[in-house]
Amino acid sequence: MIWRRLSAVMLKEVRQMRRDRITLAMIVAIPVMQLLLFGYAINTNLRDLKAGVADQANTTASRAMVMDIVATTVIKPTLAARTPQELMEAIRRGEISLGIVVPPDFERRRAEGREQVQILVDGSDNAVQSAAAQLAQMPADTAVRAVVPVERPISVVAFYNPERRSAVNIVPGLIGVILTMTMVLFTGVAIVRERERGNMELLIATPVSSAELMIGKVLPYIAIGLVQTTVVLALGMWLFDVPLNGSVWHVYVAAILLIAANLTLGLLISTRAQSQFQAMQMTFFVFLPSILLSGFMFPFSGMPRPVQWLAEVLPLTHFLRLIRGIMLRGASLWELWPDVLALLAFITVMMSAAILRFRKRLD
Repeated sequence: MIWRRLSAVMLKEVRQMRRDRITLAMIVAIPVMQLLLFGYAINTNLRDLKAGVADQANTTASRAMVMDIVATTVIKPTLAARTPQELMEAIRRGEISLGIVVPPDFERRRAEGREQVQILVDGSDNAVQSAAAQLAQMPADTAVRAVVPVERPISVVAFYNPERRSAVNIVPGLIGVILTMTMVLFTGVAIVRERERGNMELLIATPVSSAELMIGKVLPYIAIGLVQTTVVLALGMWLFDVPLNGSVWHVYVAAILLIAANLTLGLLISTRAQSQFQAMQMTFFVFLPSILLSGFMFPFSGMPRPVQWLAEVLPLTHFLRLIRGIMLRGASLWELWPDVLALLAFITVMMSAAILRFRKRLD
């Protein structure tokens, strides 16, 4: 009798799962997604870092030295500058990660065996610092050794986090991770909760439009998200001595953009899910790629190009660039306008899709 009862319960669960298409999809999709992410997308070896070059010597040997550094494939020159100051400004704006400076007296330094090339590094990303340190220790290419000495002619100068403290890099990103996890979940169950509690009948009887309902559900959570931002920001500065080199108002504007993006995404999930459990499943399906592909845990530049295109769709990717640029490099929102526009476009698309999908009906 025990086995008959157990079999009946098991059969009921199997039939229920078979009717739940989202759960069935998650059974296959989650392990496949993790395998692809960790096996294909995640790569700790950085390649093609955006770099600027200021070759003030412009001699055969200096050009050979720069070509030797480029040949490592760690960097990809995207900016030609005249002075180190131009490179530092480009780093502050987030346009490049590294700057290669060849001084005007390169030939004299080479003859005296002194440091001949300086690499300026965006220290707000510890992975970039590590890549620059390895780059400085790489031996010169065989074809270049005739004109360039091999004895470590490169020095590395890191800005914004010269001590390479992990907290300086992690704490700003934690603001985005926490907001992504909580905001998507809050609104992800919003519409579903109205149905399960029987409140949808009351909403149907009111003159509130779909757009008013969607916007009304988003606005209260913006205040909650700002409270979370304040808590993480204050604790990070107090406990871990994380600097705030930019405007605090720009930090909050960037946080509002991410909060709104995540809330609208949660609303879209809520219009698709049939139960709160399904909404939480779909939230997890969004959260996992966000934390792995945004550059929070693993270097963004080490990912294959198609994966980087996918990561550009995620709000957390753009927020990390904004928050690290503002807090660590002292950049302004105007200098980081591409990521601001990306978040605004995401908010517009997600909110429009949620409004179009929502219907004030019980079915």
